[in-house]
Amino acid sequence: MTKRSIRDSVIFGLCAVLSACSGTTAGTGTAYTGVTLWDGTGAPAIQDAALIVDGGRVVAVVPASDVPPVAETVALDGMYVIPGLVEAHAHVSGAWAPDDVTSPEDRVRGDLLLYAQYGVTTVNSLGDDETVLAVRDAASPTDPHARVLAAGAVIAGSDPAAVRADAVRNADLGVDWLKLRVDDNLGASTKMPWDAVAAVMEVGRARDIPVATHLFYLEDAKRLLELGSGMLAHSVRDTDVDQELIDSLLERDVCYVPTLVREVSTFVYAERPDWFDDPFFLEHADMDEVERVSEAGFMERTANSRSAAAYRVGLGQAQRNLKVLQDAGVRIAMGTDAGPAARFPGFFEHEELSLMAEAGLTPEQILLSATSVAAGCLELDDVGTLEPGKWADFVVLSEDPLRDIQASRTIEQVYVAGQRVE
Repeated sequence: MTKRSIRDSVIFGLCAVLSACSGTTAGTGTAYTGVTLWDGTGAPAIQDAALIVDGGRVVAVVPASDVPPVAETVALDGMYVIPGLVEAHAHVSGAWAPDDVTSPEDRVRGDLLLYAQYGVTTVNSLGDDETVLAVRDAASPTDPHARVLAAGAVIAGSDPAAVRADAVRNADLGVDWLKLRVDDNLGASTKMPWDAVAAVMEVGRARDIPVATHLFYLEDAKRLLELGSGMLAHSVRDTDVDQELIDSLLERDVCYVPTLVREVSTFVYAERPDWFDDPFFLEHADMDEVERVSEAGFMERTANSRSAAAYRVGLGQAQRNLKVLQDAGVRIAMGTDAGPAARFPGFFEHEELSLMAEAGLTPEQILLSATSVAAGCLELDDVGTLEPGKWADFVVLSEDPLRDIQASRTIEQVYVAGQRVE
């Protein structure tokens, strides 16, 4: 949306709610009153506020005592309101929809509903198929499920001509991102060669599509930035980040996506994780997947996995690097790599927030990473904050997430474009 159209939307909404343009006394829109509202901009939370929504967009935030004439008032006394969470690196496939949903498109919508039920209202799917693109293109911005960006198939070949053709094909499909992998899977495979990486980057530049890069090693991260990566889609996990990487991230203004919980998913099922008994998890959990990863054989294989042990070490390194990069002013976008098997969409985002807190980030830094910063990293100008003109994507909590990030799990209601997610 252009700045002009946002401005016009705000003016129209204010006229509708305040009835100032028509001279009438009847109002439209909805006021959500009595909340402590944190708008995602970095400004202090506003106590005893009212969020005014009309046409699916935020019109204003006013004191609860100054609500103008509106069509409906929703009393949320004592609740906390934050913007909907923005997931910078996940995967949408339809794998998590209920078994009785058979249409591929409806299964993808089922995934997006699951994200939204956990308060994740925008998802950047960095590796998917054409069904996700079709759902994205068919969606209305006011549909009560998570919004989705799509990258198409992950590009991971070794031949420059072949990967260039793959990138062109994805670009022709209208992807929001190109996604490539530079990783040897802890020495178990061969990394994508640099001439192939360069070929994908050239397509990205030519088609004005940013390239998100899967990586593990510090030196690969530096090389990817030199070649034009638009996002480091995982943590550096082999060693401490250095000033050279920090300077490169800052100079290029490239976002860094930690995906800490991705590491956890590789080793946590060696035994039954505590969250399998968490009511917040269980409210929307896929119990078939819970049963699969709880099987004795699966747990034994996980416990004996050398790669799982290595990724456990990598998690600690990733958390240390996250703190250094945050303190240096690098833009950190919340992302999880949720969506593949054993990586529970929606719930994993809240686990990621907790792991970021363990790394030493403050609740406000974490919430910014999961709202306005992530939206900015995805070049989205109409989500991520609760400012006039933005889509009214917000989460209603019973506890204060600025005091304790665990409060992100106290979800009472979720709204996408002012539509309540059931």
